[in-house]
Amino acid sequence: MLQQAFNGLVGGAFYALLALGLSVIFGMLHVVNLAHGAFYMLGAFGAFIALDSFGLNFWVSLLLVPPLLGVAGVILERLFIRRLTPLDPLYNLLFTFGLGLILQDVVKREYGVSSQPYPRPSGLNGTIDLGLFTYPAYQVFVLAISAVVCLAVWLVLTRTRVGMIVRASTERPELTRGLGVDVGRWVTPVFGFGVALAAFAGVLAAPMRAINPLMGADLIITVFAVVVIGGLGSVFGSVTAGFAIGLVSALGNLYVPALSQTLVFILMAVVLLWRPAGLFGREEAFR
Repeated sequence: MLQQAFNGLVGGAFYALLALGLSVIFGMLHVVNLAHGAFYMLGAFGAFIALDSFGLNFWVSLLLVPPLLGVAGVILERLFIRRLTPLDPLYNLLFTFGLGLILQDVVKREYGVSSQPYPRPSGLNGTIDLGLFTYPAYQVFVLAISAVVCLAVWLVLTRTRVGMIVRASTERPELTRGLGVDVGRWVTPVFGFGVALAAFAGVLAAPMRAINPLMGADLIITVFAVVVIGGLGSVFGSVTAGFAIGLVSALGNLYVPALSQTLVFILMAVVLLWRPAGLFGREEAFR
């Protein structure tokens, strides 16, 4: 049971990172990014292409691929998202949905639907003795670095001057402009940062998940359920729900395998009946 619970925490690490990126984008820009799974997939393929075409190892890809896709996210926000934001939210919803389908099909046309192999990084091939059981070293690394990244993002957004300015620029833009802050300068990088988080999760997933064009589409449905459970716009809620859902899913596979595919959505329904804004969401975000 303990080993299965640890499996759940490792799976929850990917949920937490993806949900964190979605939550940051929604909380700051009020945009539901349906292309988030496609950027996760591009992160994994970016690591594969960096190794296959340029000989760059995992560690270089982990430092290089997320910022590059983050810059692509900034350009995307400048050219399209910003123009659609003043309109009905449905426009950005449909745009990001279509963008995700386009990105999937572009990769599918180039690499097909079969999975691409990616080796585990050197130094993390063995196992680690955790006392009651041994566990693959790479999975332990994924869990540790995901927890560190989630904590760092939460601290930056809630405890630093930069985080205060970013939140003020998105929640009260006119008042913030009146105080002499360039709102556009702070809002635009937020979308790129959310995209970079998705790409970061994709690079982490490359050595332990099947790299294929549909890997993001298969995962993002559960991630949206995680964000809803944690609360739209709540960074803390999304991260907490991500790890919790990973744990619940793993234990559900062990004890109630018949409900393993629907357990997350049953939990989401129960949470929404109790708290429509999610466990840690704000009522205004729900509205």
